[in-house]
Amino acid sequence: MKDGQIDRVTAVFDDWARRGRGESMARSHGAAARQAFDALGLPDGPFRYLDVGCGNGYTVRWAQAKLGAHPGLCVGLDGSAEMVARAGDGVFLHARFPEHGREDVLQEASFDAIFTMEVFYYLPDLGAGLAEVARLLRPGGRFACVVDYYQENPDSHGWPDDLGVAMNLLDTVGWRAAFEASGLEVVDQRRLRVDDPGEPWKVTQGSLLTVGRR
Repeated sequence: MKDGQIDRVTAVFDDWARRGRGESMARSHGAAARQAFDALGLPDGPFRYLDVGCGNGYTVRWAQAKLGAHPGLCVGLDGSAEMVARAGDGVFLHARFPEHGREDVLQEASFDAIFTMEVFYYLPDLGAGLAEVARLLRPGGRFACVVDYYQENPDSHGWPDDLGVAMNLLDTVGWRAAFEASGLEVVDQRRLRVDDPGEPWKVTQGSLLTVGRR
């Protein structure tokens, strides 16, 4: 995938944000995202949290609520300027990943937890994205990655044609191998199934969660 491909992905999400789909995606992804967020095991105390592809910032707000008055940092990053503009108060960065250019905030070995929902299969270089996650995590830090577009979910296979963008199609074993190749130990991998009458595959196949530890 070239830079033009990244521009097409960004354009899709900018358009969705303008049409209010940031909020609808937060609702649609919410139940599965909450399970993945809880799998990070954020402590009752200081921590630093990053959501890559944060959309309207809903998981950053969850992390802020968990952090409370404790010292720490909760950051959302998104390549869509329109999504970031609608994220509200907090630390939200408009930048692509992994070439974000925000080392002032995204410093090496500085995050306890990183989360991403429905983003990493868009990355032009998945290995580089996972390597950057590993670089940003502190030793023992966790990364929760959720994808709905994966080999064992045939209902998702038409999405690249539907959206006009290329995507990386991996199976469950492939996601595990990609994590391990980047230096992340896979400590949890499972399907997150939720009841959604409008999308039956969320019950039959579910979202694929992979959790890696630095």
